[in-house]
Amino acid sequence: MRIRYGFEDAADVPELPEVEALASFLRGRAVGRVVARVDVVSIAVLKTYDPPPTALAGLEVTSVARHGKFLDLDVSGLHLVTHLARAGWLQWREALPTAPPRMGKGPIGLRVHLDDGSGFDLTEAGTKKGLAVYVTTDVSTVPGVARLGVDPLSAEFTEEVLAGLLSGVRGQVKGVLTDQSLIAGVGNAYSDEVLWAVGLSPFKPAGNLTPDDVHRLHAALGDTLRDAVGRAEGLAAGKLKAEKKSGLSVHGRTGLPCPRCGDTVREVSFADKSLQYCPTCQTDGKPLADRRLSRLLK
Repeated sequence: MRIRYGFEDAADVPELPEVEALASFLRGRAVGRVVARVDVVSIAVLKTYDPPPTALAGLEVTSVARHGKFLDLDVSGLHLVTHLARAGWLQWREALPTAPPRMGKGPIGLRVHLDDGSGFDLTEAGTKKGLAVYVTTDVSTVPGVARLGVDPLSAEFTEEVLAGLLSGVRGQVKGVLTDQSLIAGVGNAYSDEVLWAVGLSPFKPAGNLTPDDVHRLHAALGDTLRDAVGRAEGLAAGKLKAEKKSGLSVHGRTGLPCPRCGDTVREVSFADKSLQYCPTCQTDGKPLADRRLSRLLK
């Protein structure tokens, strides 16, 4: 059975490629525009209160950046920083309603109006809320941004850096890839894809990887993420989720044939998420038991 996050499929969770695509989309739509007003629809999404979101009104959007899975709009020196969490998304509209949305009603957490009538909603589906919005003069004061590790698409992410990260921690390779304090931006879906690409068990101890494993893992991280970013380039925000799903080989494909060997893709379920893998390609044909009951594969 496929795990659901609220009303969102696990494959919908925004990770580095989707957030990068959203940043690119906003660079083409929002940069140069002036914020007309900001509607706070859910107080719960706000993680900072000074300066208030209303301080953005009248200021120009000068740039848009990504930090791991965080989206950062620079609005004349004030930064509107968003983490979409598991079921959050950015809904762009060429013409927003002028009437403010009702507080606490529906999935909208925050609405940003631009001076030409366009703008976007930051939304979140489901009952488990994690959407977070910060307004700050210094992005490094956002706790999640401050703890981020190296960006896997940056020049600093060398094979030697990855080898150091893998050898310097205990635990499985899946955990290293998804630890934001080590590698910024990779989540459940793309870590599954990368491990499938190199034929590694998600439970393999990170410290047991050979130099050849590290070499292939480093290459697969870059190739997988750049390919996903490339596929999403130029797409409207509303089409990014479908594009992500269409490009996945094993994640979210439980019960379907592996596109490489034809074996059945399987999953391991946790309390609130799951991972997918191919037994033939990754675990010598052995199905993995539940993570909490399984012995680590050597």
